[in-house]
Amino acid sequence: MSHPSSYLFVPGNRPERFDKALSAGADAVIVDLEDAVPPDAKEAARRALQGWLPHASSQVIVRVNAADTPWFADDLAACVSPNVAAIMLPKADNPSDLAACTRAAPNARLLPLVETAAGFDALRSLTGAPGVERIVFGSIDFQLDLGISGEDEALLFFRSQLVLASRLGGLAAPVDGVTTEIHDAAFVQAEAAKARRLGFGAKLCIHPLQVAPVNAAFRPTPQELDWARRVLAASDQAKGAAAVVDGKMIDRPVVLRAHAILARDK
Repeated sequence: MSHPSSYLFVPGNRPERFDKALSAGADAVIVDLEDAVPPDAKEAARRALQGWLPHASSQVIVRVNAADTPWFADDLAACVSPNVAAIMLPKADNPSDLAACTRAAPNARLLPLVETAAGFDALRSLTGAPGVERIVFGSIDFQLDLGISGEDEALLFFRSQLVLASRLGGLAAPVDGVTTEIHDAAFVQAEAAKARRLGFGAKLCIHPLQVAPVNAAFRPTPQELDWARRVLAASDQAKGAAAVVDGKMIDRPVVLRAHAILARDK
């Protein structure tokens, strides 16, 4: 099963951008009713989403407001549509809140946002909750909650734990948080590539310009594809015997890695 590599946010109070977001090349689009929408525009954004959903050309994800806000229940009611593929729950730290999402919209998959200390502490219970497809790292809010000012090594432990918990929970590889840089495509791609090396399978995007570099980062490079094809060819020729590619011995994990690389190219 193929999972998205790029998730593009579009503000819920900008309905004129909804269709543009769908044509921006992202694997998935998230209509955001939370951070992108000020409190006095929450109801109007929700109504705009409900009016647009029946006419949407493809399914979308909806980021609702957190479970402890006055907008949560109405946001969930707005997600009862065949064009809502998934609900993204911010500040996720309790499986009972995920269960409330499922009760409201039984056909929608769940994408819990881990962006607090409490959410990280509840990680194993979130990965085991029914309906959860993958975990999303809300890295900027997480840094704020824990008082962390750095990005790379400061968040390495937490990112690695998200990858580990997702694997143990049988979920798709987690989704890394946003990069605030918009116009530097090389930097965005490098940040996405770092996340991929850590075991993440996707990244959040806050602008259409980020989509192409993020997609590129999660696709195999020509060099990786060439290596994978040569590994499989050598393995087939050896028919179970020892084989060497680029001076290195080929064993079963290497062959499986080659298969995984070619699978990502589809």
